[in-house]
Amino acid sequence: MVRFILVCVIVSIQLYSSDIFERKCVPCHKELPTSLQQMFMKYLQLYSSEGNVKYILKYYLKKPSKKISAMSDLFLDVYGIKEPTKLSDEELDKAIDIYWDRYKVIGKLK
Repeated sequence: MVRFILVCVIVSIQLYSSDIFERKCVPCHKELPTSLQQMFMKYLQLYSSEGNVKYILKYYLKKPSKKISAMSDLFLDVYGIKEPTKLSDEELDKAIDIYWDRYKVIGKLK
């Protein structure tokens, strides 16, 4: 019984200590052949600035469409367009900010 409680506590701590990006975004992308970093680079190439990338990601996640996706037609034909997010605007902003900070290139090059 003590082991069960200990396991529950450890799992709970891990779930709540990870950020919204790790909990809500990463799990769905693990099965895809393109990493989140590769997707980030595609969006950065297309939309160029932090403001534009964040804006289009938020818009896409709320109203997914093939027209604004940075992914290739082949990728979208095989894996489809995602369902609209169920995250609140606040959660979505936090997740996108974490995504940007994790994969941005500016300030990381020496």
